[in-house]
Amino acid sequence: MQDFVLDKAILSENEKQEVLMAIQSIFATGYTGGKEILTKLSALFNVNTRNWLEVDFTCWGKNAYDNTKFEQLKTAVTQCKEIEIVYENTNSERSKRIIQPLKISYKSKEWYLKAFCTKRQDFRIFKLNRILKLELLENTFVPKPYPEPENNLSQTFPRLILLFSKEIAYRVYDEFDVTEIEYQKNGDLLVCTAMPIDTWLIGYLLSFGAQVEILEPKYLKGVLAEQAQEIYKKNKP
Repeated sequence: MQDFVLDKAILSENEKQEVLMAIQSIFATGYTGGKEILTKLSALFNVNTRNWLEVDFTCWGKNAYDNTKFEQLKTAVTQCKEIEIVYENTNSERSKRIIQPLKISYKSKEWYLKAFCTKRQDFRIFKLNRILKLELLENTFVPKPYPEPENNLSQTFPRLILLFSKEIAYRVYDEFDVTEIEYQKNGDLLVCTAMPIDTWLIGYLLSFGAQVEILEPKYLKGVLAEQAQEIYKKNKP
Protein backbone atom coordinates (compact mmCIF):
# COMPACT_ATOMS: atom_id res chain seq x y z
CA MET A 1 0.00 0.00 0.00
CA GLN A 2 1.25 3.50 -0.84
CA ASP A 3 0.56 4.80 2.67
CA PHE A 4 2.25 1.84 4.42
CA VAL A 5 4.99 2.76 6.88
CA LEU A 6 7.40 0.16 8.26
CA ASP A 7 7.41 0.13 12.03
CA LYS A 8 11.09 0.33 12.98
CA ALA A 9 10.26 -1.02 16.42
CA ILE A 10 9.45 -4.42 14.91
CA LEU A 11 13.13 -5.35 15.29
CA SER A 12 15.29 -5.07 18.37
CA GLU A 13 18.62 -3.24 18.24
CA ASN A 14 20.45 -6.55 18.21
CA GLU A 15 18.27 -7.89 15.38
CA LYS A 16 18.94 -4.75 13.32
CA GLN A 17 22.68 -5.35 13.70
CA GLU A 18 22.25 -9.00 12.72
CA VAL A 19 20.38 -8.03 9.51
CA LEU A 20 23.04 -5.51 8.49
CA MET A 21 25.90 -7.88 9.34
CA ALA A 22 24.28 -10.64 7.27
CA ILE A 23 24.18 -8.34 4.23
CA GLN A 24 27.79 -7.29 4.80
CA SER A 25 28.92 -10.91 4.98
CA ILE A 26 27.49 -11.48 1.48
CA PHE A 27 29.72 -8.68 0.15
CA ALA A 28 32.74 -10.54 1.54
CA THR A 29 32.19 -13.28 -1.06
CA GLY A 30 32.70 -10.78 -3.85
CA TYR A 31 29.05 -9.87 -4.43
CA THR A 32 28.90 -6.21 -5.50
CA GLY A 33 25.13 -5.68 -5.73
CA GLY A 34 22.88 -4.62 -2.91
CA LYS A 35 25.08 -1.91 -1.38
CA GLU A 36 22.27 0.59 -1.87
CA ILE A 37 20.03 -1.68 0.22
CA LEU A 38 22.62 -1.70 3.00
CA THR A 39 22.77 2.11 2.96
CA LYS A 40 18.99 2.46 3.08
CA LEU A 41 18.57 -0.07 5.89
CA SER A 42 21.36 1.57 7.88
CA ALA A 43 19.52 4.89 7.63
CA LEU A 44 16.17 3.28 8.41
CA PHE A 45 17.51 1.48 11.47
CA ASN A 46 19.63 4.50 12.46
CA VAL A 47 22.59 2.14 12.89
CA ASN A 48 26.14 2.69 11.68
CA THR A 49 27.60 -0.41 10.02
CA ARG A 50 31.21 -1.49 10.39
CA ASN A 51 33.29 -3.26 7.77
CA TRP A 52 33.85 -6.31 9.99
CA LEU A 53 34.61 -9.13 7.54
CA GLU A 54 37.08 -9.56 4.67
CA VAL A 55 37.56 -12.59 2.41
CA ASP A 56 40.41 -12.74 -0.11
CA PHE A 57 40.12 -15.63 -2.57
CA THR A 58 43.68 -15.31 -3.89
CA CYS A 59 46.32 -17.71 -2.61
CA TRP A 60 49.64 -16.49 -1.27
CA GLY A 61 51.94 -15.62 -4.16
CA LYS A 62 49.14 -15.73 -6.77
CA ASN A 63 47.63 -12.91 -8.80
CA ALA A 64 44.02 -11.76 -8.99
CA TYR A 65 42.99 -14.70 -11.22
CA ASP A 66 41.47 -16.52 -8.25
CA ASN A 67 39.08 -13.63 -7.60
CA THR A 68 38.17 -13.46 -11.29
CA LYS A 69 37.55 -17.21 -11.35
CA PHE A 70 35.30 -17.00 -8.31
CA GLU A 71 33.35 -14.11 -9.84
CA GLN A 72 32.83 -16.04 -13.09
CA LEU A 73 31.67 -19.13 -11.22
CA LYS A 74 29.27 -17.08 -9.11
CA THR A 75 27.79 -15.60 -12.31
CA ALA A 76 27.48 -19.06 -13.87
CA VAL A 77 25.70 -20.46 -10.80
CA THR A 78 23.29 -17.57 -10.29
CA GLN A 79 22.46 -17.18 -13.99
CA CYS A 80 22.41 -20.95 -14.73
CA LYS A 81 25.02 -20.72 -17.48
CA GLU A 82 27.21 -23.60 -18.62
CA ILE A 83 30.98 -23.25 -18.42
CA GLU A 84 33.83 -24.97 -20.21
CA ILE A 85 36.76 -25.85 -17.97
CA VAL A 86 40.18 -27.44 -18.19
CA TYR A 87 40.55 -29.56 -15.08
CA GLU A 88 43.35 -31.64 -13.59
CA ASN A 89 42.29 -34.48 -11.30
CA THR A 90 44.17 -36.24 -8.50
CA ASN A 91 45.72 -38.67 -11.03
CA SER A 92 47.34 -35.75 -12.91
CA GLU A 93 44.94 -36.30 -15.81
CA ARG A 94 43.97 -33.09 -17.60
CA SER A 95 40.64 -32.90 -19.42
CA LYS A 96 38.36 -30.35 -21.06
CA ARG A 97 34.67 -30.59 -20.28
CA ILE A 98 31.45 -28.60 -20.22
CA ILE A 99 29.70 -28.51 -16.87
CA GLN A 100 26.56 -27.04 -15.33
CA PRO A 101 27.63 -25.35 -12.07
CA LEU A 102 25.13 -25.73 -9.22
CA LYS A 103 26.79 -24.58 -6.01
CA ILE A 104 30.08 -23.20 -4.70
CA SER A 105 31.08 -24.98 -1.51
CA TYR A 106 33.73 -24.29 1.13
CA LYS A 107 34.94 -27.25 3.16
CA SER A 108 38.10 -28.08 5.10
CA LYS A 109 39.92 -24.87 4.08
CA GLU A 110 39.25 -25.42 0.38
CA TRP A 111 36.74 -24.16 -2.20
CA TYR A 112 34.84 -26.65 -4.37
CA LEU A 113 32.30 -26.48 -7.18
CA LYS A 114 29.36 -28.89 -7.22
CA ALA A 115 28.19 -29.37 -10.78
CA PHE A 116 26.63 -31.65 -13.37
CA CYS A 117 29.18 -32.85 -15.92
CA THR A 118 27.75 -33.15 -19.45
CA LYS A 119 30.67 -35.37 -20.46
CA ARG A 120 30.11 -37.94 -17.72
CA GLN A 121 26.35 -37.30 -17.51
CA ASP A 122 26.68 -37.33 -13.76
CA PHE A 123 27.23 -35.05 -10.78
CA ARG A 124 30.79 -34.15 -9.89
CA ILE A 125 32.73 -32.04 -7.38
CA PHE A 126 35.60 -29.93 -8.73
CA LYS A 127 38.29 -28.34 -6.61
CA LEU A 128 38.60 -24.68 -7.60
CA ASN A 129 42.41 -24.70 -7.47
CA ARG A 130 42.48 -27.46 -10.12
CA ILE A 131 40.29 -25.56 -12.58
CA LEU A 132 43.12 -24.34 -14.82
CA LYS A 133 40.99 -22.56 -17.43
CA LEU A 134 37.41 -21.38 -17.37
CA GLU A 135 35.13 -19.96 -20.05
CA LEU A 136 31.61 -18.72 -19.38
CA LEU A 137 29.27 -19.94 -22.12
CA GLU A 138 25.98 -18.48 -23.34
CA ASN A 139 24.16 -21.81 -23.04
CA THR A 140 21.76 -21.88 -20.11
CA PHE A 141 20.42 -24.91 -18.25
CA VAL A 142 17.70 -25.93 -15.84
CA PRO A 143 19.49 -26.66 -12.55
CA LYS A 144 19.18 -30.17 -11.15
CA PRO A 145 19.24 -30.68 -7.37
CA TYR A 146 22.67 -31.91 -6.30
CA PRO A 147 22.30 -35.27 -4.50
CA GLU A 148 23.61 -34.50 -1.03
CA PRO A 149 24.55 -37.54 1.09
CA GLU A 150 22.02 -38.35 3.80
CA ASN A 151 24.66 -39.00 6.39
CA ASN A 152 28.27 -37.86 5.98
CA LEU A 153 29.25 -40.06 8.92
CA SER A 154 28.55 -43.19 6.86
CA GLN A 155 31.83 -42.71 5.00
CA THR A 156 34.69 -44.09 7.07
CA PHE A 157 38.43 -43.74 6.48
CA PRO A 158 41.45 -45.64 7.85
CA ARG A 159 42.74 -44.63 11.28
CA LEU A 160 46.08 -42.83 11.38
CA ILE A 161 48.28 -42.20 14.40
CA LEU A 162 50.99 -39.63 13.74
CA LEU A 163 53.67 -38.21 16.02
CA PHE A 164 54.80 -34.66 15.22
CA SER A 165 57.81 -32.97 16.74
CA LYS A 166 57.21 -29.81 18.77
CA GLU A 167 59.06 -27.72 16.17
CA ILE A 168 56.12 -28.16 13.77
CA ALA A 169 53.38 -27.64 16.39
CA TYR A 170 52.10 -24.43 14.76
CA ARG A 171 51.25 -26.32 11.59
CA VAL A 172 49.65 -29.25 13.43
CA TYR A 173 47.23 -26.88 15.17
CA ASP A 174 46.51 -25.21 11.82
CA GLU A 175 45.63 -28.42 10.01
CA PHE A 176 44.12 -30.80 12.58
CA ASP A 177 41.17 -30.48 14.91
CA VAL A 178 42.14 -29.87 18.52
CA THR A 179 40.15 -32.95 19.58
CA GLU A 180 42.53 -35.10 17.48
CA ILE A 181 45.68 -33.74 19.13
CA GLU A 182 47.25 -35.04 22.34
CA TYR A 183 50.02 -32.96 23.86
CA GLN A 184 53.07 -34.94 25.02
CA LYS A 185 55.27 -34.11 28.01
CA ASN A 186 58.27 -33.28 25.82
CA GLY A 187 56.20 -30.91 23.67
CA ASP A 188 55.61 -33.31 20.78
CA LEU A 189 52.08 -33.79 19.47
CA LEU A 190 50.30 -37.11 18.99
CA VAL A 191 47.55 -36.95 16.36
CA CYS A 192 44.87 -39.60 15.96
CA THR A 193 42.76 -38.98 12.86
CA ALA A 194 41.03 -40.72 9.95
CA MET A 195 41.95 -39.94 6.35
CA PRO A 196 41.86 -41.67 2.97
CA ILE A 197 45.22 -43.28 2.19
CA ASP A 198 46.11 -42.18 -1.33
CA THR A 199 48.81 -40.32 -3.27
CA TRP A 200 47.65 -37.00 -1.82
CA LEU A 201 48.18 -38.27 1.73
CA ILE A 202 51.70 -39.49 0.91
CA GLY A 203 52.63 -36.10 -0.51
CA TYR A 204 51.02 -34.36 2.44
CA LEU A 205 52.99 -36.39 4.99
CA LEU A 206 56.22 -35.85 3.05
CA SER A 207 55.64 -32.10 3.32
CA PHE A 208 56.39 -32.43 7.06
CA GLY A 209 59.84 -33.84 6.30
CA ALA A 210 61.54 -35.44 9.31
CA GLN A 211 59.11 -33.76 11.71
CA VAL A 212 56.52 -36.57 11.50
CA GLU A 213 56.60 -40.27 12.40
CA ILE A 214 53.88 -42.70 11.36
CA LEU A 215 52.86 -44.97 14.22
CA GLU A 216 49.81 -46.55 12.55
CA PRO A 217 49.25 -48.13 10.11
CA LYS A 218 52.70 -49.70 10.08
CA TYR A 219 52.84 -50.43 6.34
CA LEU A 220 52.50 -46.73 5.58
CA LYS A 221 55.98 -46.15 7.06
CA GLY A 222 57.50 -48.21 4.23
CA VAL A 223 55.49 -46.41 1.56
CA LEU A 224 56.64 -43.04 2.85
CA ALA A 225 60.25 -44.20 3.11
CA GLU A 226 60.26 -45.41 -0.51
CA GLN A 227 58.93 -42.08 -1.72
CA ALA A 228 61.55 -40.24 0.33
CA GLN A 229 64.29 -42.36 -1.25
CA GLU A 230 62.99 -41.54 -4.72
CA ILE A 231 63.06 -37.86 -3.87
CA TYR A 232 66.65 -38.21 -2.65
CA LYS A 233 67.73 -40.01 -5.84
CA LYS A 234 66.29 -37.28 -8.04
CA ASN A 235 67.67 -34.39 -6.02
CA LYS A 236 70.94 -35.62 -4.53
CA PRO A 237 73.89 -33.31 -5.31
